[in-house]
Amino acid sequence: MRVSFYTIGCRLNQAETAIIEQSFRKSGYHVVDFSDFADVVVINTCTVTEKGDADTRRIVNKALRTNHGAKIALIGCQAQTQQAALFALPNVHWIIGNEKKMNLADIIRDTIDAEPQLITPVVQREDFTIPGAGIDLRHTRANLKIQDGCNSFCTFCEIPYARGRAKSRVFDDILREANELVAAGHRELVLTGVNIGAYNYAHKKLIDVVDALTAIGRLKRLRLSSVEGTTITPELFDRMRDDKKLCRHLHISIQSANDEILAAMNRNYTVAEYRALLQEAHAKVPGICLGTDVIVGFPGETDAHFMQTYMTLRDLPFAYFHVFSYSERGHAKSRKLANKVSSEAIERRSAKLRELSARKRLQFYAANIGKKFYVLFEQKKNGYWTGLTDSYIRIKVKSDLDLKNKFVPVVLDEIDHLSMTGTLV
Repeated sequence: MRVSFYTIGCRLNQAETAIIEQSFRKSGYHVVDFSDFADVVVINTCTVTEKGDADTRRIVNKALRTNHGAKIALIGCQAQTQQAALFALPNVHWIIGNEKKMNLADIIRDTIDAEPQLITPVVQREDFTIPGAGIDLRHTRANLKIQDGCNSFCTFCEIPYARGRAKSRVFDDILREANELVAAGHRELVLTGVNIGAYNYAHKKLIDVVDALTAIGRLKRLRLSSVEGTTITPELFDRMRDDKKLCRHLHISIQSANDEILAAMNRNYTVAEYRALLQEAHAKVPGICLGTDVIVGFPGETDAHFMQTYMTLRDLPFAYFHVFSYSERGHAKSRKLANKVSSEAIERRSAKLRELSARKRLQFYAANIGKKFYVLFEQKKNGYWTGLTDSYIRIKVKSDLDLKNKFVPVVLDEIDHLSMTGTLV
């Protein structure tokens, strides 16, 4: 049976899809590219924003243009929370929530000829292991899931309803998969989860995971995905400064830079506390790349609130930020709040922040011109090899050498829109 996969959303989804793909291969399925003919198309869904919902509909329709008779399996977060809406989409045969999606290969084998299947039990809280490893040599970096779920219940978010409460992966199981990924040829690992800073298994914390993984001899680089500022300890900055394997890159969501809006979001920190954390990171880790997420148009956000956010983001040492227009989620408490912000105001404010982010990125890039970095090269495209520095700068170099999955020293020459050009040294 031919099966294809498509992932919508975050690195955590990507990590899970990679493992699910491997389970299908081990079970004897023929995994094909999404653009190829398939009997079954698996779509790992996202429900963080309205865009994620729309993406599911778009990808289902795209899949059916290639595979008119394919059966569709929708798995993950949107499958957990929006079953009725998803069953209305054409050719959907399976809706499998987060608790059972890792068993998808067995479920499809057992129910391929049965009636459409809805399997969305409540997500359990127990700490977990994951069989197999998400080896995907189409990519040089591999995502490594260490945590799932969230206890924060931010009022704009429904992830605790989609993925359940916070739970951690068994420590030794993290090390097992990490060693398998490295042995397979992955040079960089990216730690993923809903809230990786909340990792807590048998008295082990995130810093213990970092220390254990950087001790793997053949691993060249370890990167953290998004982390909540309230979970960061000073030891993490020390490791980033002193351990060359740990990437100098932190993505710490702020969401708003106004205390009134932060309180309405249930974010559990103040602007002053966030500012102090970011300034500490910038001072302790030379050359660090700092990014953030910000939500525009949360209910009650006035022009004055927005301008405080704008000026704070302008003044803090960010290299970039991701701008999200507020969208109501079915399980999120914010949908009941008054003083909705108009779509016109949200669009105008979002554009202003995206323009600021572009300027901040250029400033960060300019500060690195002439410096030497080791770059992990990923692919050759349009005559250029492309890859990333540890500080999350996208690099392009011209070379006739085969640079795929290699660490090579590069001097950064000049800015080229969202990347920089460099010279091999």
